[in-house]
Amino acid sequence: MSINGHYRQTEINKVIKIIKSIQENTLQTSDEIQLGKDLYDLEKEIKSMFLRTQNDIQNMKKLEQVRTEFLGNVSHELRTPIFTIQGYLETLFDGAINDENVNRTFLHKAIQHTHNLNNLLNDLIDISMIESGQMKMSFRYFKVYDFLETIVSEFKPVAFKKNLEFNLIPFDHSLQIFGDKQRLKQVMTNLATNAIKYTETGKIEIGLVEENKWGKLFIKDTGIGIAAKDIDRIFERFYRADKDRSRELGGTGLGLAIVKHIIEAHDSRIEVFSEQSKGSEFSFRLKK
Repeated sequence: MSINGHYRQTEINKVIKIIKSIQENTLQTSDEIQLGKDLYDLEKEIKSMFLRTQNDIQNMKKLEQVRTEFLGNVSHELRTPIFTIQGYLETLFDGAINDENVNRTFLHKAIQHTHNLNNLLNDLIDISMIESGQMKMSFRYFKVYDFLETIVSEFKPVAFKKNLEFNLIPFDHSLQIFGDKQRLKQVMTNLATNAIKYTETGKIEIGLVEENKWGKLFIKDTGIGIAAKDIDRIFERFYRADKDRSRELGGTGLGLAIVKHIIEAHDSRIEVFSEQSKGSEFSFRLKK
């Protein structure tokens, strides 16, 4: 074999060795890939391939970690209402069914936990559809005053039971905004539910402020507020600032994560302003 041929074979063997190292994931950095000045373009391309491979591996590890954490959270969240229902029913079967002082109370609590379980399953379906891209959006213009008026009429009786005011702040009745009306109702329902849950005295207000080409929808309350350390995390799946209180009130830990996804699908973002013991305001902007 000629010197030139030997040189070429050596370079080919070097390329094969490097590619094999990449396949076996034994290289630590792209700096370990060295082919010499005669193969600079090939070296550059292999380094690029190596970096893409490393990035894919890191993403896969992150996805696996997220998946593991999600499954763990789901298992925990499902187990809580199931065990609670089981406990109430076993107590009833052990004799409490004949005790008129507790039987109806236990049955009522068991039924309430079945509602919580159903809400959790529905939210799990929604978040899975959103994150997998299977939830379809239908964007069109609609009258936002009528839309918010419907929300208020649905929630006013719930607020009244807690002696809370639930008011729609007046604005232009003819104003239209662009979005998926059905999914935005899901957003406002989640936000209104939370506002009532975490407000003991005072009022909840809902409305819209015009800002040039945008309409800023808002809902604010005079509730317990959110601690500054929790505000950046409240939109995470299953994150609860007050875990015991949230579960007691029937929260699934997914409502705000769903809100965030839906608003982001509208090319907007949800904003939060809150002070503990003074209340919270959630808002987002949509095109007029």
